[in-house]
This record gives sequence, structure tokens and C-alpha cells, in this order.
Amino acid sequence: MGRRTVIPWQLLLAGFLVAGATYRTSVSGADFTGDYSKISGIIIPGFASTQLRAWSILDCPYSPLNINPLDLVWLDSTKVLSAVNCWLKCILLDPYNQTDHPECKSRPDSGLSAITELDPGYITGPLSAVWKDWIKWCIDFGIDANAIIAVPYDWRLSPSMLEERDLYFHKLKLTFETAHKLRGGPSLVLAHSMGNNVFRYFLEWLKLEIAPKHYFQWLDQHVHAYFAVGSPLLGATETIEATFSGFTFGVPVSEGTARSLFNSFGSSLWMMPFSKYCTTDSKLWRHLSGRRSKTGHQIYHCDEREFHFNFSGWPTNIINIEIPSTSGFDAYPSVSEVAQGNMSSMECGLPTQLSFSAREISDGTFFKAIKDYDPDIKRLLYQLENLYHGDPVLNPFTPWDRPPIKNIFCIYGIDSKTKVGYYFAPSGKPYPDNWIITDVIYEIEGSLFSRSGNLVEGNPGATSGDETVPYHSLSWCKNWLGPKVNITRAPQSEHDGSDVQVELNVEHHHEEDIVPNMTRLPRVKYITYYEDSESRPGKRTSVWELDKANHRNIVRSPVLMRELWLQMWHDIHPGAKTKFVTKAKRGPLRDEDCYWDYGKARCAWPEYCEYRYLFGDVHLGQSCRLKNSKADLLLHYL
Repeated sequence: MGRRTVIPWQLLLAGFLVAGATYRTSVSGADFTGDYSKISGIIIPGFASTQLRAWSILDCPYSPLNINPLDLVWLDSTKVLSAVNCWLKCILLDPYNQTDHPECKSRPDSGLSAITELDPGYITGPLSAVWKDWIKWCIDFGIDANAIIAVPYDWRLSPSMLEERDLYFHKLKLTFETAHKLRGGPSLVLAHSMGNNVFRYFLEWLKLEIAPKHYFQWLDQHVHAYFAVGSPLLGATETIEATFSGFTFGVPVSEGTARSLFNSFGSSLWMMPFSKYCTTDSKLWRHLSGRRSKTGHQIYHCDEREFHFNFSGWPTNIINIEIPSTSGFDAYPSVSEVAQGNMSSMECGLPTQLSFSAREISDGTFFKAIKDYDPDIKRLLYQLENLYHGDPVLNPFTPWDRPPIKNIFCIYGIDSKTKVGYYFAPSGKPYPDNWIITDVIYEIEGSLFSRSGNLVEGNPGATSGDETVPYHSLSWCKNWLGPKVNITRAPQSEHDGSDVQVELNVEHHHEEDIVPNMTRLPRVKYITYYEDSESRPGKRTSVWELDKANHRNIVRSPVLMRELWLQMWHDIHPGAKTKFVTKAKRGPLRDEDCYWDYGKARCAWPEYCEYRYLFGDVHLGQSCRLKNSKADLLLHYL
């Protein structure tokens, strides 16, 4: 056998994005050459995942804390607790024109610090960390400081106002072009939650900004891969709860205050559930055909299946609400008033329960049906019709087509208890506490259950969502796969490959789910990969389903970070032999992945980890570290 050159695995890993890092080496007889410094990573955060800072001086009476320029507004828990009225002035927007409060205005922070910790502090920092763990992971592997670019935005604004007020999409285009000039290659886009809606709008805006013949050329030149993480492709049902009951997101305010706050934002409707059977004509098509409504809004039309199937393709009706038989904001009498009234006439005044599907929410039918019973509906209708249906670039309440990007990875969590429907009733209290949730419908393990535990009839999916976005919405990106799909299921934890299951060339029909015929061992969390690189020449599409991955914490998941890293490293390595990273096994990649095996009284994974005590270690697991020179592990993933 010839002499074998062994190189440190750290050197290989540092090859990704390290400026000027061009390596030529021979490992196991293979010659690898390449410049790994050209790729940039652009992060688009989700809803409420960007810091907002004050751009005003505001004196807060009855509080020792005033608000000064550049003070944190979102999120400073101290100001929320001690000066909530001042804080609200700096966070609320006018629901009609999306302007700031006359006494205070806030703007999004910039740079990576704007998305790492929303509320920095010894206690609050770890609780509000979003992308911090991902940035630390990148630093661990030697990624250059200017290779990771955050593009924060004011998540309170509707898409059209993002461009009108902040020129956000112009700036985003320049960010891609600057990254290309700086590093000489295309970028990786990592978007989480509503950040995917932002990126989708950007792609549609870009069609109108540059010449059509240059559109695909621009994308190929500036975007290498798109990682869509936890994307609400058909909307999210929790948006309904936030709109009508209030969702605090862990902020120490009442639900009523949270409702008023949320409904003042133009973005409040951006993630409303909608039907996969309804769409609109593109702006270019309307211009050529002359098809346009009298109001100037995009024509919203639905396939026949919308009216033949129940629930707009969702598991159940999303809203079930009681409304009185008489209109007006005082239509709900108190219990004592009912008791004193004429019982013979009470039957005529009983409330009526109405149910609404996803289409009836997104097209405004639901809002129009209850506009006489809620003072907030008028402004919600205004936002729906003017900021969304009237948007000249895109009506977001239309199903996604596969973006024209070379490499797409759609990633989301499954198999968690997720809300898919609500029952609302009047509370007898004034706005904003005039509705209460009387029951909730959850999807879990392929079934629908009410909050009380009763089985509910409907159309549940093969599994459930990620606690925030239903599976039906998350898995829409499976339609971007072609007719033949390779499926691999592997344990999320480090494994030797013995439990990996593979199905090749599985048939896939458009708008039908793919359910692999694979086993699940109890107490094992899996990650299932659906991969297609054949149906579209020169393009790859992959869907990753992570068992029990929570929507809000998925970007902090070590499993996701490991898989993202391996895929990126594989893509930029000139020695890669496969279209996707092999799933044959997963060994430790960092010192943190090594641990002490008490049963065998040694470090686990002895092939890759060794006991190496350093001053300051307080337990055996900390002293288990990767061996200094081991290239075989990374070479295996090529």
C-alpha cells in the first residue's frame, strides 16, 4: 500500500468560507483542489426575530426609565414591566397607514447582533436567543466574519410597506450583489418562518425590477442554495389566535394588549391560512390579457376542487365562531340581563355558530361576516384588501410554486401537537377581550383531537406539524419534488448507519403527500430526507422532516446545524461525488459531540473521540474531545 497522507479535519472544515483558503492535498489517493472562500450566507429572520430600537426621546411618567434614541424596544423586558404604556407607543403602528406613534418611533437594528439575542442579558439573553447558536457553530468551524450576513427587517410592516418605507427589497438585492463582489461567488439563503414569506416576495419583486431575460441569470449568479426552515407555505393557524384572542409570545403583557398590538401591524395577516386551490393571475399576465377587477385588485379565483372538497384541503374548518342573531357591538347581553329577560323570546336571540375554511379567511368572507360584532374588523378588512389583495407585486394568499433556484432545501419539524382549528365565543367584555377561545382542535399522530381529548372528524395528515405551523402547510414544498423521489430515514443522533432506511425512486404524484413505508423504533427521533435531483436538469430539491423539532427553536437545533453544515461543506467541495450528502452514518463533528460512556468506562465513539483532560474540565464528558487528526469522517460525506 502507498503512503497515506493524513490531514487535520479542522483544516478541511475551515476550508468553508475562509478567505483565501485554497487547498491542494491528497487523501486516500484522491486529489482535491478548490477555492472555498467564495460562498456567503444570508440570513432572513422570522416574525418578531429582529431587534427594534427607538428613534425618539420619550419621557415616561411614573417610571424611572425613559426611552432614548437607540434604546432597545423589541425586546427590552425591563421597559415592558416598568413602563408598558411608553413601550406600547414605541411599538404600535397606525393600522391604516402603518406610521409610527406621534411621540415615538422604532426602526430595526442592523447586523448579526440584531438577530442573535433579542433581549441581551445574563438571564434574558439565553431565553431570547435566536440565531446565536448558529453563529457560534459557524465560528467554531472557522467561517470568516464577513461571510455571514444578516438582513433584519421591520417585521411589523406589510411587504409593500417594507419597500415603500425602508426600500428593504432594493437593499436586499444590493446585499446579494455586494456579497458576490466581495467573495466572488453566489450566496446561501437561510430563511426561518416568516422570513420565507419575505424571500418569496423578494423573488416576485425582482421579476419586476430587472429585465425578464436577466432574471434567471441573476438568480443563478447570486443564489447557490435556498434553505427554507419552518416555512408557513400555506399559512399558520396561530395567526388566527393572535388576531382574535391575543398571543403574547412570552412577553409579559395581557392577551388583550397583545391582540391590540398584533392587529396594529400590517404584517399581522401575512401568515393567515389560505387554500391551496385558489390563486391569482400574475401582474404580467393581467397586463397582457387585460384581466383586472374594477377595484384594481388581483383576480382571486379557485379551482373546482375548492368547492367539492371540505375545509379547503386543510384538516378541518379553521374557525368556528358564535355570533348573535342581532347585530351591533352591544349585541351580547350579560348573563344577569338574559336571566331577567322574557324566556319565551330568548330562543330567537340565541347565538349562531358559523364555520369558516381557509379560503373564507383569506378572501375576506369571514371578516365580512363578523364585522358588525367586532370594532377591530374594519381595520383588518382594510389591511386585507389594500395591503394584500391589492398588492401590485404578489397576493401572498396563493400557493407557492418552486422558486427558480438551483438548490432548494425545505426543512421543518413534525410529529408535535399543533393547533389546526379554534372555537370562539363572545366573552361579554369590551374590546380587545371580547372573544374567548372555548375549544381548540389539535393534530397529533395523524389524528385530530379537541382540547378536552375527544376525537374530531376531518382530514388529518400523515403526521402533525411543529407546534406552530400545521403539517399541511409545512409539507406543501413536497409538491416541488418530481415524480421520482429517493427517501432516506436516519436517526438524528450520531449513528453507525445500521438503522438507516432507504427507498429509491418512490412514485410521487403532484399535490399528494409522500408517506414512506419505513419503521420507527420507539424513543428514537428520526430525520427523513426526500431528495430529487433528476426531474429538473441542473436543479436539486430536498425536503427534510425532523421529528419533534419545535418551530421556534429549530434554528438552534444541533441536528439541523450539523446537517446544514455537512450539506454546505459537501456542495462547495470539489471532491464531492454524490448529489446530496450521504446518510450512511453520522459521527461527531465537534468536541461537544463527544461524551463519556459510563457503561464502557471510556469516551463514546473511540474511533473519533479520545479522553484528553484540559484544566477547567469539571466532568468526564468535558474531557472527551475529538482526535487531533482525523480526515476520514468528513471525507465519508463526499
